[in-house]
Amino acid sequence: MTYTINRMIPDAGINDVDARTRKALADHGFGVLTEIDVKATMKKKLDVEMPAYRILGACNPKMAYQAIGMEPRVGAMLPCNVILREVDSGVEVSAIDPVASMQAIENAALTAVAGEVRDLLAKAVAAI
Repeated sequence: MTYTINRMIPDAGINDVDARTRKALADHGFGVLTEIDVKATMKKKLDVEMPAYRILGACNPKMAYQAIGMEPRVGAMLPCNVILREVDSGVEVSAIDPVASMQAIENAALTAVAGEVRDLLAKAVAAI
């Protein structure tokens, strides 16, 4: 089973794809709660160079509220991370598949919510 929803954006820059990703996420009910610039962090902490790599922590408040109501500790697995990774041909976008990440929790209702979130994330990634 794959654990991410992926899309390649050819011949694009990281900043353009970042803006497009945020808009697509917002259009599908997600907000970006966190942002990690992995490239900058690795340079600062390890003094190494790497291609642009960002992690956006996306959250759909309605779905997160439902999930937390069903499994209070599920917050340890939130938010849904979306990565933007610069590659030779453009930028690859990968969003976590919530169904895959929730497999450790035996709760059919939570799995159903994760399926709804996966569908929304897939639509957002397709819209970038």
